[in-house]
Amino acid sequence: MRAGEGPSFIEARTYRHYAHTSDDDDRLYRSAAEVELWRKRDPIGILKQYLIENRMLDDTIEARIDDETIAEVSAAVEAAEKAPDPDDPFAFVYANPIIPLDPARIPEALPVGEEKNLVTAINATLHEILAAEPRASVFGQDVADPKGGVFKTTVGLSEKFGVDRNFNMPLAESLIIGVAVGVAAAGGRPIPEIQFADYIHPGFDQIVSEVARLHYRTNGGWSCPMVIRVPYGGGIHGALYHSQSIEAFYAHVPGLKVVVPSTPADAKGLLWAAFEDPDPVMFLEPKKLYRLVKGPVPPGLHRVPLGKAALRRPGRDLTIIAYGTMAHFAVEAADRLAAEGIEAEVLDLRSLKPLDWPSIEAAVQRTSKVLIVYEDNEFGGFGAEVSAQIMEKAFEWLDAPVRRYATPDVPTFPFSGALEEQLMPNVEGIVARARELAEY
Repeated sequence: MRAGEGPSFIEARTYRHYAHTSDDDDRLYRSAAEVELWRKRDPIGILKQYLIENRMLDDTIEARIDDETIAEVSAAVEAAEKAPDPDDPFAFVYANPIIPLDPARIPEALPVGEEKNLVTAINATLHEILAAEPRASVFGQDVADPKGGVFKTTVGLSEKFGVDRNFNMPLAESLIIGVAVGVAAAGGRPIPEIQFADYIHPGFDQIVSEVARLHYRTNGGWSCPMVIRVPYGGGIHGALYHSQSIEAFYAHVPGLKVVVPSTPADAKGLLWAAFEDPDPVMFLEPKKLYRLVKGPVPPGLHRVPLGKAALRRPGRDLTIIAYGTMAHFAVEAADRLAAEGIEAEVLDLRSLKPLDWPSIEAAVQRTSKVLIVYEDNEFGGFGAEVSAQIMEKAFEWLDAPVRRYATPDVPTFPFSGALEEQLMPNVEGIVARARELAEY
């Protein structure tokens, strides 16, 4: 293997010398002879013997190493035991806590700039980020040139910035996220890509147990800044392994921020804001909108603050709350409803975590009727949390029950285009449910 004469497979059998826990009596299931045999195979002991035999370690050096190590560990334990009890259990959940305060009351002005689709906007923004920040790197499956990503979002990055800053990774999502943790810990600013949301699950433990909790676990001593880019959702006939919505899993995790753009301008603004934030951010990209949606993208400096919803359309009769593909569909549905004399406002959440509650509350107070539209399964989906928040905090403003429109309880969208169309929320379904709610 060291000679480099081809692939090697190494199976390393390890052994636990001590009991599993403090109350575990390992003598009940293994003999002293077995333990002693494995102690003789211990690589640390073998290395020590090697150093002694090659005259690189004498008794004096060994004693000094032992004394220094024991002293360092003992001092750390003593310092921890003498440390005062912390008084704020909510400290250090985020390196940059975001508490939205100013609600969105008027529609955002249409940005000015070159018209691009979502893919082109993301690609251009990644070029901007790598050009401006030498610590930034992009890596994942097939992201390097000439492929440039399965959706072409990373085309040209390795050609322009080199294969050290935009490179391919093995088909191992746990490894991709694990490497990103190491890069972030070493001072880099990684932008790992998971090729499809459906394949992120092997990296779930890394994201939930390491990425999201590192700042809290180290009492603010370490942070884990990264942007995890993930194409998600249905509408492209991707079937069971290329259609999943995963936002509810990750919005549930404190320490992680989750954003979803629905316009090319927001793709740029949110991606920049996510990259500059010291906390880990999951950047969910609606695949359905990659080439469906076009719009102006501001040149130069453009940021969309995390935790800030956008009022896409004003209205008086009801509020449609959505994000991602469904925010785009909601605007189209609201335009159709206007022809019937029903004025529906559309609130695009953009940030799921942190959630812009002030904008939601203001919308409820304006219209008193709410329809929440999301692509994930209705049961336990992110819209269920939004509904619960409204019912708990703004119930007195409601003139009708909060309604939800989402995907029924199926594992994910079928391959058949006809079946996918039956299941996935659409413009016609939004119009029908909004009409019923407005007449309630």
